[in-house]
Amino acid sequence: MAHITLNSKKLKENYKYLDKLFKSKGIDWAIVTKILCGNRLFLKEVLDLGIKEVCDSRISNLKKIKEINPEVQTVYIKPPAQEIIPDIIKYADVSFNSESRTIKLLSDEAVKQNRMHKVIIMIELGDLREGIMGEHLIDFYNSVFRLPNIKVNGIGANLNCLHGVMPSQDKLVMLSLYKQLIDAKFNKTIPWVTGGTSVVIPMIFNHTLPSGINHFRVGETLYFGADLVNSTTFKGMHKDVFKLFTQIIEITEKPVIPIGELAENPSGEVFEVDEKDYGKTSFRAILDIGLLDISPDYLIPEDQKIKIVNASSDMLILNLGNNHQDYKVGDYISFDLKYMGALALLNSFYIEKRLD
Repeated sequence: MAHITLNSKKLKENYKYLDKLFKSKGIDWAIVTKILCGNRLFLKEVLDLGIKEVCDSRISNLKKIKEINPEVQTVYIKPPAQEIIPDIIKYADVSFNSESRTIKLLSDEAVKQNRMHKVIIMIELGDLREGIMGEHLIDFYNSVFRLPNIKVNGIGANLNCLHGVMPSQDKLVMLSLYKQLIDAKFNKTIPWVTGGTSVVIPMIFNHTLPSGINHFRVGETLYFGADLVNSTTFKGMHKDVFKLFTQIIEITEKPVIPIGELAENPSGEVFEVDEKDYGKTSFRAILDIGLLDISPDYLIPEDQKIKIVNASSDMLILNLGNNHQDYKVGDYISFDLKYMGALALLNSFYIEKRLD
């Protein structure tokens, strides 16, 4: 059956690369585990790396993390829905917030559970996802600092996650200045300015990261070695911690052009005929995976001679050309994955997860 593997050795080497980088700059960092979709086998591999802080966007995943290692600090990295606030206090040591009413409810629940809950206040820097506007900063913090059982542990921001707005020195200097303003206004010292994500890492190498940014949350670069600014892999890192293997269930020489009147397929697509392909044939392989599991756009065949034709709900079609590689039914075809592809597969009930 189709399965996705996690290479423990490559994961560990990527972790050591990042840990050395951040320590050399005096930066704290956390691993983002949301791509693992709560898979215990893979979560344990991440926790065994020795990281002290883990971020996730699903409370059920943070619950599993606490069951595996109660000592690791867990961070819920989106504003909490009100219905899950009791579980946020129980399983998340820290949460990202942008609504004062939600933080008031977190405070009430923290009092009930006799716990101290840390919050990171998210600031809008232009990507227009979560975050309060800068002009509301003082009033917002004034209300939060009054709440019992709530500790403001940082100020943070996300960039490039929704509209693709890229991080810049100016934007991250602004975030650092917001922190200084709050410290001075309220005579407080906020520990973290968590402006760092995978897309910000190139700023370390370019020497453009403001010194005030002292905390990163990293997922994609850990698992894919990705330099997201230059669309490449950082030298010394692995891009294939995850790999997909899926089996050939049919292989036949067939016409390149479909035969008959063409209309929309179930995905709403209409095949466009290239007249140069009339009369041509090729070997087509069908694999035991489909759109239910992953979009073909996120798959990168390890054999570069293979071309992906398309997919239906449960089958992926490949063009093998003349099949010089002599593939046969039962053989496995391997794929490297893009981030969203790995996320889809790890969230699929039908794909087996294995350690490599």
